Amino acid sequence: MKSLLHLNKYFLKYKWHLTLGIIFIILSNYFGVYMPEIIDQAADELLKHVKNKSDQNNNIILWDLGIRLVLTYMLFSLLKGVFLFFTRQTIIVMSRNIEFDLKNEIFSKYQQLTISFYKNNKTGDLMNRISEDVTKVRMYLGPAIMYSINVIVLFVMVISFMLYKNAVLTMYVLFPLPILSLVIYMVSSIINKKSEITQRKQSKITSFVQEAFSGIRVLKAYNKKLHFTSLYEKETEDYKRASLSLALVNSLFLPSIIFLIGLSTVITIYLGGIKTINNELDYGDIIQFIFYINMLTWPFASVGWVSSLIQRAAASQKRINEFINITDKVLNNGTEKLEQIFKVEFKDINFKYPNSDDYVLKNINFKLNAGMSLGIFGKTGAGKSSLVQLLCRLYEPSEGEIFINDISYKKIELNAYRKKIGYVPQDVFLFSDSIENNIAFGLNKEDFNEDEIKTAAESAGLLNEIETFNDSFQTKIGERGVTLSGGQKQRVSIARVLFRKPQLLIFDDCLSAVDSQTSKKIQHSLNKNSSKKISIHISHKINNISNCNHILVLENGEIVDQGNHESLLKSKGFYYDIFKKQQLEDN
Repeated sequence: MKSLLHLNKYFLKYKWHLTLGIIFIILSNYFGVYMPEIIDQAADELLKHVKNKSDQNNNIILWDLGIRLVLTYMLFSLLKGVFLFFTRQTIIVMSRNIEFDLKNEIFSKYQQLTISFYKNNKTGDLMNRISEDVTKVRMYLGPAIMYSINVIVLFVMVISFMLYKNAVLTMYVLFPLPILSLVIYMVSSIINKKSEITQRKQSKITSFVQEAFSGIRVLKAYNKKLHFTSLYEKETEDYKRASLSLALVNSLFLPSIIFLIGLSTVITIYLGGIKTINNELDYGDIIQFIFYINMLTWPFASVGWVSSLIQRAAASQKRINEFINITDKVLNNGTEKLEQIFKVEFKDINFKYPNSDDYVLKNINFKLNAGMSLGIFGKTGAGKSSLVQLLCRLYEPSEGEIFINDISYKKIELNAYRKKIGYVPQDVFLFSDSIENNIAFGLNKEDFNEDEIKTAAESAGLLNEIETFNDSFQTKIGERGVTLSGGQKQRVSIARVLFRKPQLLIFDDCLSAVDSQTSKKIQHSLNKNSSKKISIHISHKINNISNCNHILVLENGEIVDQGNHESLLKSKGFYYDIFKKQQLEDN
């Protein structure tokens, strides 16, 4: 239950919903509990008049009694129903509001977490926590709380009425309840453990399906349909076994409760009959006791269901808290506002990824001023992408400092800083939307015009191809841009960055799927557009960075050479050797 303490702040936020809900539960139960008292009084009067057969007005009295009983009973039933409706409109509505807030809190936390978090967690598992787990928590916030309060209120009221009638009979009738409490406690502990196992199995299935659908083209290309089907069947079989095991434990609740409540009814009839014979109780009191016991049947039966809901919610909230309580590695504590980026400096930077002992960047030092372009060259795994991810503050340096305009970039407000950056990652991601909306990502139609979109597409060497499509810029490109070629995806991503006119441009090997002729045109356009900006170009093709003002040559995370294209060729080092090999390949 400790994991559910995280939700207390929401109860405080919706305290009036909860308070009114409790009041309505009390009123609803009051009218419900008073109804057997009406039956008791009516039964006593009925027996009295049945015995008095000599009274000529007896039939009229009985009719009046029956009509009065029906009308009173209907009125109390109606009032009970009205307040039950108000109960649901407060507590259940509160649970839906908290569900909305909790999903937003989780999604907001997901957006704040660093890239390393997503490398260590599967997408399907993250989706399961914000959907299935939150749904189970909502069942605790709504039905579980409503029925728990209802059980407590009803129990107090019914026991009070029963004690008032006959304390000794009440003690006998309530004898099975401690046994019931023990059964509920034992089974709840088992449910808690099995709920956690079931939720983890469900997350595994979600992750497996999400991964299979994302890689469906590879799956079909390698004809692995039967292989993945067998793996899926194994995962679902594990989940089925866990679910059936949980269902078996849940099924113990209701029979146990019905048996013990039935035992209380038998005790009432037997002992009540003896006390009636001894004139300690009348017939109406026994009827009232039976009504009260049956009135307790569903609330006590619901204890098992509610306990199951709470245990499942606790297991789900524990999984949610694992992410919510993660301390961000990249903190937005900066207060400095950033109007323009005119200088970038890396000073003695060393970096290793979380949970790794090996440095991927070592002793990195360089400076860039406005109007300069930096080329970063190196083999796969040299640390090129890691360097620009540090610059974007997706990670923090392990040692050293990065300065923007001679100010530590940790002191700059993070969101304002990232707005000045245009980053085209190596792994292009496009949304299942139109080409226009992908280029103008995150903006409403009133925030841009068609000419701006066309200019960005032209600079990315994509305009002519888009205009050949039937729907032009309104063409839907499918999930992850599935209808476009690799080169077209990369150019849409470049157009997206150029459209925003950032002051720091970063192109992370974003022309790898583009032919050399188109690549040269785009490079020329990029150089033209970034004359007053700082641009960084990462590539394993020297032709894509040869026009840069300054080039860093990385090997095993270290700068082994630097300078412009001509000076690096003259030094006849690693850069020169690769250049010659690439020339031969091009020829």
